[in-house]
Amino acid sequence: MPIRTNRGRAAVYRRLWGWPMRSPRHLTVVVFVVAVLVIATGILVPQLTGGDKPGGPAAAASSDNENPTTAPSTPGTTNTPGVTGSASDLPTRITSVPSAPTSAPPDPAALDVADSWGRAWVNHPEGISNEDWLADLRPFTTEEQLTEMATVEPGNIGATKVTGEPKAVESFTSSVQVELPTDDGNLLITVIDTPDGWRVAFYEQVS
Repeated sequence: MPIRTNRGRAAVYRRLWGWPMRSPRHLTVVVFVVAVLVIATGILVPQLTGGDKPGGPAAAASSDNENPTTAPSTPGTTNTPGVTGSASDLPTRITSVPSAPTSAPPDPAALDVADSWGRAWVNHPEGISNEDWLADLRPFTTEEQLTEMATVEPGNIGATKVTGEPKAVESFTSSVQVELPTDDGNLLITVIDTPDGWRVAFYEQVS
């Protein structure tokens, strides 16, 4: 039956507004319904207004963050992804050619070492072992060269004596190449300056 008077309508409104306060259960129901309505509104309104559509402002901002624009290159800078700074921050490349060894008169001590080494080299009595042969050469030889000579069989060396004086072929401040004659051809001996003094670092037989 329709309510036709203002007093009747007011009574109905008071009853509706007072219903939640009649008991805790009624209040809980009202709070739950209101919460559901708020959540539904938060979900439906953005969908209806297109706020989360692809291509919207939020998507554009995300795209800008994921694909940063590479700055245009300028002289003296590098554009390597993830790397910033100028090319001057990189280590300087060496463009100059290392200087050649400095020539110098042969050191008499270097010639003496070459001569002593040569006399130990030709001293290989029959039956001498490689170890004993190298022991005589050790005071005049670098450790690297001794390792190379560890496979040499002394009995296969044809020279048995030195037949002349050592002669410098090339001479620098830190190395001297010496020619030493033997009864089985000449030895070309390279002597270098080490912390322990002049030592033989290389040799070869020449005609």
